[in-house]
Amino acid sequence: MPRKPSNTLTEAELRLMNVLWDRGESAVSDLVTAVSEEAALAYTSVLTTIRILEKKGYVHHRQEARAFLYSPSVGRDEASRSEVRHVLSRFFSNSREGLLLSLLGDGDITAEELQRLKAAIAAAPDDTTPRAGAPQPTAPGRAPTAKEVRK
Repeated sequence: MPRKPSNTLTEAELRLMNVLWDRGESAVSDLVTAVSEEAALAYTSVLTTIRILEKKGYVHHRQEARAFLYSPSVGRDEASRSEVRHVLSRFFSNSREGLLLSLLGDGDITAEELQRLKAAIAAAPDDTTPRAGAPQPTAPGRAPTAKEVRK
């Protein structure tokens, strides 16, 4: 039975994406040369992988003469956020707290990293404070006013 397609990146796909993010638009032959420094991959393997990336929406191509030139459609930051959301959903039931506690529990965090995490948490928006333009809750047992309803 064939495997269900995944929108996350495999190791081979990530290797090609890293080349595209670093170098920009590239032909398959350029990708083969670039990744052969890490792992010997055949032209057909790289071509198959880049086509899978295109189906997933990570890359797009344009034709120049007889060559297809591939470019990333998704930035490195967007792809990494997507991967983190996938891990968060799959392994931590969407619990950001669980993910952070798991990372902190490894003990491999430096004092500088911990300080940056604390600063990021302190600067994060507090979901308990109402956002501008957001509907305000009414007191229990009180009906909203006409003005509140119109918002």
